[in-house]
Amino acid sequence: MLSYEELTPPERELWDAFPEGRRVDLRTGAAEADVPAADARWGTERTVRASVVATLLLGVDDGDRSGTVAALRLVGARISGRLDLSGAEISYTFSLEGCRLDEPLRLYGATTRTIVITDSWVPGVDAELARIGGDLDLRRSTVAGGALTLINARMAGNLVVSDAEVSGPDEWAVLAGGLVLEGSVFGERLVTRGGLRVPGAQLLNGLFLQGARLENPGGVALAAGAVVASSVNCSQGFTAQGEVRLRRTRIEGLLTFEGAHLNGDGTALDCASMSVGDFDHRLAAPPSGLVDLRSAQTAWFRDGEQSWPEKVLLDGFTYGAIRSAGPSSASGECDGGARASDEVARRLGWVLRNPGYAPQPYEQLAGWYRQVGHDDEARRVLLAKQRHRRLTLPLPARVWGHLLDVTVGYGYRPWMAGVWLLALTLLGTLAFSTHTPSAVKEGEGSPFQPFVYTLDLLVPIGDLGQRAGWYWSDDGVQWLAYLLIAVGWVLTTAILAGVTRTLQKS
Repeated sequence: MLSYEELTPPERELWDAFPEGRRVDLRTGAAEADVPAADARWGTERTVRASVVATLLLGVDDGDRSGTVAALRLVGARISGRLDLSGAEISYTFSLEGCRLDEPLRLYGATTRTIVITDSWVPGVDAELARIGGDLDLRRSTVAGGALTLINARMAGNLVVSDAEVSGPDEWAVLAGGLVLEGSVFGERLVTRGGLRVPGAQLLNGLFLQGARLENPGGVALAAGAVVASSVNCSQGFTAQGEVRLRRTRIEGLLTFEGAHLNGDGTALDCASMSVGDFDHRLAAPPSGLVDLRSAQTAWFRDGEQSWPEKVLLDGFTYGAIRSAGPSSASGECDGGARASDEVARRLGWVLRNPGYAPQPYEQLAGWYRQVGHDDEARRVLLAKQRHRRLTLPLPARVWGHLLDVTVGYGYRPWMAGVWLLALTLLGTLAFSTHTPSAVKEGEGSPFQPFVYTLDLLVPIGDLGQRAGWYWSDDGVQWLAYLLIAVGWVLTTAILAGVTRTLQKS
């Protein structure tokens, strides 16, 4: 056990200050000399042994000074030796500011109050299975050589790593799988050399990574699969050099990547089976890899011109509302005309980024247009769906599909049948008016009328009394009559097929 006589002057100063929670500042006042780093030359005048810190935190000298709260507050010190508090029950606030630790801080399985290590240099923090009854504050600190480990830890406060830099020994800089956090993760402008891994965590008040830079090229920059969080903010220049993986994550509030850069290889953003309240996907630049939104769900979705790579997986992606960042949108505020048409074309281009043919993205988009009262846009989307589907069919079906397309637009443009009927009626009327047919029975039937005769040929249902009462001796004109009869049947069949397809919403 340490005795007071064995302590160095800075250790005695800390020992005396601890019962009253006084702050001990060992800085020199020279800015360059006070910067904590791995190669900082700090002598014995500002060195405190880790064993002294541990002795105080474990309550060996808590004093008996009424009206004061014991706490360890140390500034500008070098902590020599290993500070191992694994399994300890610490009842005091522990604060290091501008300090340098020679070895990693171990809090494995410890029970503590708030821990503050700001503006410091630490070769690793291991708080796996720890129970922290307040905050873990690492603002502006450098964790180098060893990861920040919080696997299955529980915290009553916040994890604060804003402006910090964490460099892991391998591909992971922060390991926090299973972390239960009643507060928030504040990681504004955090820099990691390695990925940030929080799968299965419960971040009850959110994950805030505005302006953060997570670097794990060729690997996973952010692994937050199956996380439960109130919100996730990766905006304001957030940069991921590696994949962002949010598969099966549940976010009750907002997930935003506004102004973010996603530079993953292969997959840039994996949101498969994710459930989120609001999703803002307005990136600063197109992702370098694919975006996976299969079976994801969001109540409100917004994107922009820079949001999408060449390949997007959309099958099963559902949204309650969708909006673009530009002046035209699909939010029900389109003002018609060219702007609405351009928006539909952009949305169809987005759907076509999904590889292969999948009907659900088309149906989802058309359903949204119907919901906001844009029936014309919905029909345009469904027509594009049928044209895309046609590419997957065998040759006979593709031929029939082309016929349905040019005649009635697969039933979504029935007015085209009227155009065809009008054109063929004019053609037949002009052709038949220049020739004189022969009556089947002389003196019987109504007089020959080219217009009515043409309609009688084109409309296979009903009888206008012209088709059966006249025939042609001129073979060319007779063949035209046969052609109009055949076209009439094809046109009628196409109309019925198109209408049936529309009613069935196929």
